[in-house]
Formats: sequence, structure tokens, C-alpha cells
Amino acid sequence: MTTQLLERPATITVPDTEADRLTVPATGGSSTVPTYRVGTPDIQCRYPVIVGEDQVIGRAYRWHRDWLVLTTAGEHNLRRPPKGTPGTDMAAAHLAEEYAAGRIGAVSMDQVLAEAPTPLVGPVPLLHPRMPVNDRNTEGAEIAFAGLAVHRWRAVLTGFPGSDNHWYLHCELCGWEGPKYWSHLRGRNGEPPSVRRHKGGCIGEDKVRRLIPAYH
Repeated sequence: MTTQLLERPATITVPDTEADRLTVPATGGSSTVPTYRVGTPDIQCRYPVIVGEDQVIGRAYRWHRDWLVLTTAGEHNLRRPPKGTPGTDMAAAHLAEEYAAGRIGAVSMDQVLAEAPTPLVGPVPLLHPRMPVNDRNTEGAEIAFAGLAVHRWRAVLTGFPGSDNHWYLHCELCGWEGPKYWSHLRGRNGEPPSVRRHKGGCIGEDKVRRLIPAYH
């Protein structure tokens, strides 16, 4: 991973899920919080929080509006961030403070990558492991998977996580991969979703319209 150093005297808020971002040191209580950065989310939609060159002090992820962190001390739910504060920023600051206080440890990025799951070959399960199996969730998942097929997206690891949870998807038009929300991909008021699809613009709006019948 590469990170551009930002020389700022305060926390940097950059809501960009496509690249690492760095937050400068701050003082928390009697401990100095180290410089840290939020890395690119992994295939499980978890954002690594990194100190030093490659030491991961925890991973943050969203589930039904709450933000959770996974550390050497286990999983902890931070609940919802204050209004106007990105969840990744809240989680990263919490992890840095916990690390500075000695309550959590760090593992190397190499270890994190080695332990990461690999994409599944063939269809993924209908529902995300955290989603209860019931009629409502099953119906929602079937609708979502049908929508993915129409708009040339493919889930590569988990099933439907709900409309407003990150879902790691593969773009079948250009090969881009990353977390998306089904609520952003299903369109609104009967209209199809944005032809821009993801950061970088995919293959271009005109080509997207030509290749996906829903835009005709």
C-alpha cells in the first residue's frame, strides 16, 4: 500500500474508499496518539488502520449503521458515529487511542493479507453470514442478485448483506472491485442507477448505456 503524507495540524477527513489516507498525530490523555492511516478495504469490506510502515492496529467495518472494530483484543461495537463524522474516521481515531494506551497490539500487513479469504469460485451464498435467514431477507437477496445480474455486477465472497451495508463486488465491465451499497445500485423512483458505476467512471457512460439494456 502507498500513502501520500498530508502535513496538516488536525485530523484529515477524506471520504475516499479507493485509497489509503493518513491522519497526523494527536494527543489523547497522557499518551501521544501515533500517526495512522486508513487503508483500502479488503474483500470483507474491512478498513485496516495502519501505523508505521505496515503495522495494522485494527480493522473497521460498518454493519447496519454501527461501526465495529476488530483488534487483538477482539471485536468491539463503537455504535454510530456523531452526525457529520465518517465512521472510518471515528473508528480509526478510537483504534489509535487504544493502541497508544497499550490496550491493543499490532500485526503486520503481511499477516493480515495472508489470513484474508480468497474469492469464491462460482456462486456465493444467498445471504451474508450476519443476515438472519427469514422470508424478508431471502426475498431482498433474490431481488438484489437479480439486479446485480442486470447491471453486470458480481458478488465474489458473501451473499446479500442488506441494502445499506458494504458489499464487496466485481464490475464485469472493467474488472474494478470494491465495496458498494445495494441501495446505491438499485436506482431510485424507477430509474436505473448512475452509469458512472464506480470511481474512475468504469468504461465510460456511453459504453455502459450500450452494454446494459436497462438504460435503453
